[in-house]
Amino acid sequence: MPRARSPRRESPLTAVLGLGFALLAGGCGDPAPAPVLPPEASAPEAAARSRGLWVLCQGSQRVLDDTAKIPALLEDARALGATDLFVQVYRGGRAWFDSSLGDAAPWERAVAGAGGEDPLRTLVGRAHEAGLRVHAWLNVLSLADNRDAPLVRELGRDAVLVDQQGRSILDYPKLDVPKPDRRYYRMGTPAVWIDPAAPGVAPRLAETFAELAARYPELDGLHLDYIRYPGVLPFAPGSRFGVGLDMGHGAPTRERFRQETGLVAPSPPDRLGHANRWDAWRRDKVTELVRAISDGARAARPGIEISAAVWAHADRAYLSIGQDWRRWLEDDLLDFAVPMAYTLDPRIFRYQVEAFTSAGLGPRTWIGIGAWLFARRPGGALQQVSIAEEAGAAGIVLFSWDAIADAPALRDALAEQTREPADDS
Repeated sequence: MPRARSPRRESPLTAVLGLGFALLAGGCGDPAPAPVLPPEASAPEAAARSRGLWVLCQGSQRVLDDTAKIPALLEDARALGATDLFVQVYRGGRAWFDSSLGDAAPWERAVAGAGGEDPLRTLVGRAHEAGLRVHAWLNVLSLADNRDAPLVRELGRDAVLVDQQGRSILDYPKLDVPKPDRRYYRMGTPAVWIDPAAPGVAPRLAETFAELAARYPELDGLHLDYIRYPGVLPFAPGSRFGVGLDMGHGAPTRERFRQETGLVAPSPPDRLGHANRWDAWRRDKVTELVRAISDGARAARPGIEISAAVWAHADRAYLSIGQDWRRWLEDDLLDFAVPMAYTLDPRIFRYQVEAFTSAGLGPRTWIGIGAWLFARRPGGALQQVSIAEEAGAAGIVLFSWDAIADAPALRDALAEQTREPADDS
């Protein structure tokens, strides 16, 4: 049975994140005008119960670097009807919180700039006073461009993903696919990617985030992002066809597979024996990492909520990047998931939302909306919010507060949509 949600107060992703999903959305540049869909006669008339904002640690606002910006965040949250803030505190192996395991240099600078005050603790306290819940947003398996992150220094190069040709991502030029393969493949999000199946990785990450939960017991939740293998363009449905760029072939990982299964890992494209078992094993290692983080955080701070930002194309997530997020909900590893339905196409958005809300896990699935795509055309964002609410979504999360704060027209349109009808008189 699903784990009971903790009581609510009141009512209940970055340049690199943007790049990967903008590609999925149909390309970069100015969004095309969104076609208007006719209203659905059968759509339920229930509004989303929860509304969140993703808040970047290294975006345009940098609220954790400057506590003077906290009032603006809270004012926008109120105007936008937010109930939850997903505040990024771990990116590139760097910590914007008191940490002995991550690189705490950003937190230390922020504390010094705030005269000894802990900006994260201050933000959480003020948000709670305003009736907002705060989730610590964590980039788990992506280290951005930080080749010297503490985890890599401690566990060594073997902690970083290796492709089927034996090339470490650490050796990729600009962290993207090297020539001649670059003619055919691209990393959806170029970064130093950690291998979830490499020995020592899962315990080290779980310990880092359990420390966060223990040191900040006032946090309402931990929010996992980049909890997957990297997306390589074009997508391949696993390794069994011997096509695409396959990740996770470090020698210690392959040896671990042999020890745990008695089988030899495939070597695409030529030797594909046991490919289905290999894909399932790697997928299980991501799930085991989620379990380790969830168990560690809940032990450190009972009642904390665990959520994850996940790919909205759930079957592709399962086959291509080892992200079986529906299982994470079924096994109660997450309290809720946020599929990132980042698209310019309202019909695709509606198809996805209706699939999520009609499924058995719908009450624990919030919808991530790529509001930044509509900075110059706010109507597209308003339309997607309406689609999600009319479909009865449990919640929505807007990416991101930074993008909305940088686009006054978008901010005002979303705030106007949020206002109660009585306020319009």
